[in-house]
Amino acid sequence: MLKGFVCFGGVMGALKYVVIGVVVVVVLATALVLLLPTLHRVPVQYVGSPGYEAFVPNGQTINYNGHTDPVGDLISNNGNTIQDVVWDGQYAGTIIQNDNQIVQLDNQFVGQTDPVNNQPYVPLQDFYVIKGQVPIEQVTINGQTYYVIEASSINPANIAGFYTYQAWVPNFVVAMNTPGTYAAGLPGNSPVFQWENLTGTVAEQTILYQDNIRGFFGRYVLVQPNGTIIPYGYNANVPGGTPLSNFINPQQSYNSSS
Repeated sequence: MLKGFVCFGGVMGALKYVVIGVVVVVVLATALVLLLPTLHRVPVQYVGSPGYEAFVPNGQTINYNGHTDPVGDLISNNGNTIQDVVWDGQYAGTIIQNDNQIVQLDNQFVGQTDPVNNQPYVPLQDFYVIKGQVPIEQVTINGQTYYVIEASSINPANIAGFYTYQAWVPNFVVAMNTPGTYAAGLPGNSPVFQWENLTGTVAEQTILYQDNIRGFFGRYVLVQPNGTIIPYGYNANVPGGTPLSNFINPQQSYNSSS
């Protein structure tokens, strides 16, 4: 009888520790959930058009999916803007690095005088054009809504980097989507560099930044149907492919006599 009692007590003791172990696991799991950021997802949606959209980093970053991503705006084909956009996936680190370099050069040169046209330098901005619709996931973290671009779901050939005057980025995106707009290169002796206005300054400044950031190439312009030009540079660190080749490697020169 004693042996039977001892055996029964051993079983009860084992069950007791099993129950305690389950309780501990539940408590730890609950505590972990409470410590993690509140994350709510909405299924991926595709926004934009078959044309061109652009992600514009604003210098902020966020920790998402265990790594650091750039935050900025998404400019649609008609110039409308979605704020609080996160670029997640391919090129995220490259975008952060490129944007930091642009900011450093802005801090160094903006306000100084361009020796070619005697006008003050202005802030430039890097941005990343996407050909076609953009996959976006709406995510709420601790009450803040972000729109996450699932960049790794985009064909790399449909992504390319550019830079121009900060305030012209929406105009640039609209111009890319405007029928009749084309890209051209500026010859080294182009009178555009001498123009004593913002266009001349930005044209010259794209070359200045080219000389200071590896992979940046200036001396390009978008020519709009009304004749207005937007000087810009190409960022080969986010190389792009055939769908963007007309803007990456223009096959004609822009000639102006004034």
